[in-house]
Amino acid sequence: MTVFVHAVGRPEVPPLRLPDRFRTEVAYFMALPGEGQPHLPPGEYRVDLGDARRWLEEGEVSVVSPLDSAARAQIELREEHEQFLEWLVAHGVEHVRLQAATEP
Repeated sequence: MTVFVHAVGRPEVPPLRLPDRFRTEVAYFMALPGEGQPHLPPGEYRVDLGDARRWLEEGEVSVVSPLDSAARAQIELREEHEQFLEWLVAHGVEHVRLQAATEP
């Protein structure tokens, strides 16, 4: 199975097709909700473009353990992570929705 990444509110941006496992990995890249920002529906995420550019340049992303906020790890970007970040930057996208797609 695969997942399509759609730019929310941007129908002119073609969706990006990624492996289904990206559904769990998108959490590495999502921006934390800030004050005054509405909660997003399930399957929607915000990604800061400045962060996306930095991660592409550095080739890795820093993640925080959900069990211990002091525990951090650096995760090297895989090909599909780079594709996602490049797609965001190329189209200026900061709000995405993931949609499952079944293979014919």
